[in-house]
Amino acid sequence: MVVRDFVIRDMTAADAESVGRVGFDAWTANPVLNAFGVDMMVKIRLSFRRFAQEHFSLITVGQLGDEIVGWTARDGARDYISDLWVSPAHQGLGIGSALISNTLREMRAEGLKRARIDTHAANEGAIRLYKDLGFSIIWRGMQHSPSMGMAVDKVKMQQVF
Repeated sequence: MVVRDFVIRDMTAADAESVGRVGFDAWTANPVLNAFGVDMMVKIRLSFRRFAQEHFSLITVGQLGDEIVGWTARDGARDYISDLWVSPAHQGLGIGSALISNTLREMRAEGLKRARIDTHAANEGAIRLYKDLGFSIIWRGMQHSPSMGMAVDKVKMQQVF
């Protein structure tokens, strides 16, 4: 269950540094994702910051008190959730579930017929969360990651409304 004083809101340009930090911290906390060396870590940190600065209108943040603790983004097709990142210190509190559920409500209100999301194939926690929220796996395979500049093993999931 989400903790008290948790608020979901649209991101502002002023939130970019915090959003980039939460994304990078969540990425590095996952041993599957962070095993790529120092050069890749620098590239990924810059990628999170740049994404937050350039695409803040696509991002919804979860805030606990004055602190941004998670975020989702819808970059790309209208039915695609491109990102979910929750601060490692706040994982397991229902923040990711609340953020995805909020995004799904928005998608339904827009009249969309489905929602799509994907993750690294070894990210069992994310896959479990998405299944719990009604998503099903529709594809698994290697896909190029622009932020990493390499092919990664991905799982694509969808939920039909």
